[in-house]
Amino acid sequence: MAQSDRGRIEIFEDFVGVEDPVALTPVPRALGPFMVVGQGTAETDAGAPALDSDGLSGVVQLTTTNEADHTTGLQTSSMFDVGLMGTIVVEARVRQAALSSREIFMGLTDINIASDVPSIQTDLSHIDTVTVTLTASDLVGFHLSSEATDATDWHGIYNGGTTTGETTSTSVDLNDVAVAGEWQVLRLEIANNGTARWYTDGTLRQTVKGAVSTSTDLKFFIAAEAKATTIATLDVDYIYISANRDWTV
Repeated sequence: MAQSDRGRIEIFEDFVGVEDPVALTPVPRALGPFMVVGQGTAETDAGAPALDSDGLSGVVQLTTTNEADHTTGLQTSSMFDVGLMGTIVVEARVRQAALSSREIFMGLTDINIASDVPSIQTDLSHIDTVTVTLTASDLVGFHLSSEATDATDWHGIYNGGTTTGETTSTSVDLNDVAVAGEWQVLRLEIANNGTARWYTDGTLRQTVKGAVSTSTDLKFFIAAEAKATTIATLDVDYIYISANRDWTV
């Protein structure tokens, strides 16, 4: 039941002035409309600083500490219900300086990636050779893993809907290669029946019916995670999120 003309939620952050310097230690902390979260963000070499060089249009760089399986990410609160608020759109323009020794996720999930949560690999998802481990009971999004057989390909992973989450990476390989130093637009659309569509640079790569729960509260999450002792980074030009407001009374 609509109660006013503010029936559509839109979040757009272009990172034209905000940043999260790597020298900070309190966690979690705010960056525009998001929280900076993840294991390792309490370290003084992790954060999301603004790029002064090669940062045209406004860019922050998610930067991990140099410890294995430590994550730096941005998240919203648990504010999205697919059944009540779909179609939900999440989109980000991202770039990676390198593709080795990292895992990347962008999408929706129900887990709380806070400062005391160990890692994406432990608590969200992981791809090792051709096996996808879906630890989170509810998630839908893009995943890139340097430990996958297709180590530079984006994968469209999901769990929690009426369609069982796929655990073989070749079945969710989007066949779109990330290239070091090049920008890509990742877009995810989730209809109110749980059907999800993955787009890269405007091209539809995968459609899955019932990919995600239509009743679980979800949050947006984008993150980079280090592998071994190599710092991982993810440049983010902008984040766009759109959803219907829940008018339940």
